[in-house]
Amino acid sequence: MLVQSERNSRSHEVYGALSTGTRELYDEARYLQKADLESLMARACVIREARWGRTVTYSRKAFVPLTNMCRDTCAYCTFVKHPDHPDANIMSPEQVLATARKGEAQGCKELLFSLGEKPELRYERARAALSLLGYDSMTDYLADMCALVLEETTMLPHVNAGTLSDEELEKLRPVSASMGMMLETISRRLTQKGEAHYACPDKVPLQRLRTLERAGERKVPFTTGLLIGIGETWEERIEALHAINESHKRHGHIQEVIIQNFQTKPDIAMAHHKEPSLEDMLRTIAAARLILSPDISLQAPPNLSARHIAYLDAGINDWGGISPVTIDFINPQHVWPQIDVLAESCKSAGFALKERLPIYPDYLKRGSAFLSPQLQDRVAAMAARDGLAQEQRHLMQGE
Repeated sequence: MLVQSERNSRSHEVYGALSTGTRELYDEARYLQKADLESLMARACVIREARWGRTVTYSRKAFVPLTNMCRDTCAYCTFVKHPDHPDANIMSPEQVLATARKGEAQGCKELLFSLGEKPELRYERARAALSLLGYDSMTDYLADMCALVLEETTMLPHVNAGTLSDEELEKLRPVSASMGMMLETISRRLTQKGEAHYACPDKVPLQRLRTLERAGERKVPFTTGLLIGIGETWEERIEALHAINESHKRHGHIQEVIIQNFQTKPDIAMAHHKEPSLEDMLRTIAAARLILSPDISLQAPPNLSARHIAYLDAGINDWGGISPVTIDFINPQHVWPQIDVLAESCKSAGFALKERLPIYPDYLKRGSAFLSPQLQDRVAAMAARDGLAQEQRHLMQGE
């Protein structure tokens, strides 16, 4: 464990760049915002193809919303339910296994655990519901559910539990193939009253950046990304991308970055907030590809835009998790594309769609450095020689 002085030194080094407005950052952001979009996209594609070729990947997953209670109240979220709401719940072990087995039957490899952040720290009803299951901590319950899935099925847990402490990461690392947490933004402004992250303790940028660092120190293959269109400035987007990249330079653990577009929903505080345009998405994706290390996979959700194939021309190489068995619980009004249809669309655009595992090939090759010993044999048996999924279900006849 780091002594306090070392922690303070690390915090200054890692988080000091949170203040926006440096001349270099401003100049770069201005250039990326004003430059010819087609030229930016062309440059991004050169970088993508040099590292990732003409293959675009996805992860065949089942989605487990372990709890929809959360101590945060983000203005754009429709997933979270207050504990007094009749739909508020924590999934039982039986429900978790039922979803896992349903996914397993359809060839899914990834079981995505997504959940609200630490509701038991804010709400008595959440604590009581957790206590009925025999737990005091949602993270402890999550770790045991991952272990149960590993014991009872062939699925690989991917954990998206938000901000995590050192101890929580230590509990989850042995029972998950990979983890994730969207950075979303580095804008402190958005924590002010009337903004997207007001009264959301886990959305303070410093806390999320700390989780990125902790995951890197523990060699966790990690997913993060930006949620664009929630009130951030263009300069803040660029700064967030640099913050992610700097963490990756230190630890080499960011396996993928998601550029996700805000979507309006009828039951959210931001129901009338403007959505990012396709051009805005393309420019942000291209900027991300130009800023991020080429070995970081770049992803954008295909179900949040009818024109998602255009993202290929901006530099993405991955579609993220797509489920043939469960809805997108975060954006329930947006259905997943049919995987075989997506494969044909990619082919028409000059790309081959391939299924990957929750852990990317580069991290699989590094063995115990980035994958717990308990999972190495299982993952190796599921991987082809190129590190992608051995079984490519969407290529089979009859699907």
